[in-house]
Amino acid sequence: MDQASETQSDDRHKAGGQDIDEGPRWRRSPRPSLSLFGVGAFGAFAIPYLAPFFDLHLHDAHRDTSEIACRHGAKVADLATAASRDILVIAVPFTKISGLAKAIAAHVRPGALVVDVCSIKVKPLEILTKTLPAHTEIVGVHPLFGPQSGRAGIRGLATTVCPVRGRSGVALARFLRHRLGLSVHTMSAESHDAQMAYVQGLTHLLGRMVLAVAPPQRVQGTSSFGHLMQMVDTVRHDSDELFHTITVENPFVADVRSRLLDAAQRLCGPDRRPVDPGA
Repeated sequence: MDQASETQSDDRHKAGGQDIDEGPRWRRSPRPSLSLFGVGAFGAFAIPYLAPFFDLHLHDAHRDTSEIACRHGAKVADLATAASRDILVIAVPFTKISGLAKAIAAHVRPGALVVDVCSIKVKPLEILTKTLPAHTEIVGVHPLFGPQSGRAGIRGLATTVCPVRGRSGVALARFLRHRLGLSVHTMSAESHDAQMAYVQGLTHLLGRMVLAVAPPQRVQGTSSFGHLMQMVDTVRHDSDELFHTITVENPFVADVRSRLLDAAQRLCGPDRRPVDPGA
């Protein structure tokens, strides 16, 4: 649904007095409750953007979140309390999603919305769909930015929405676009991961390769080399866990990796054959 269609839909609902009845359950409250599971780098970064719109609860089994909760008017919640809110945002590493989904499954309210913000979509959303009750609405979201790229603000930055179960996909995309000012693209989890195999997978593979070469300190340079090192710097400090998630857990990266290694062999092997860009 494009932005014009969303606006027309909003007008029809309000005119007929049906906005509350037809929307997802969490939309029926003027200030829905939202739990953030995982207050790491991205979770902490997201809190100031969520706090103005939601009754915010924080749950992180590995961090003391009392100070950041106090700063933004949020509440620290135990797992059962956090899992019984209107919206649950899963911001833990991919390796923790399965365990968390099992832990919250018994506490999720009927009609609650569960949002995954992992860098990949197929596997996390499969886990949530299989583990959480059928009455749970599920939407995958991938913000294509983070604390570094969003340090000057997030308005206009890109995010992807992958609806999986329930009616919340359109409403969530509308919130992200109109309230947070994001550029929103809606697609399937498979389409997302197929594109991210190049956008993130190839970038991380090349970045790690260049770091392994260890370019020396220099006083000379070209613009193209500068762009290369700028790309490397964007992934230089990413964790090994994130690198594994992006380059191994995305099922579409295996083909990209194979083609990259094949191209390197053809370019740098004994025969040094040229690589056809269209091959």
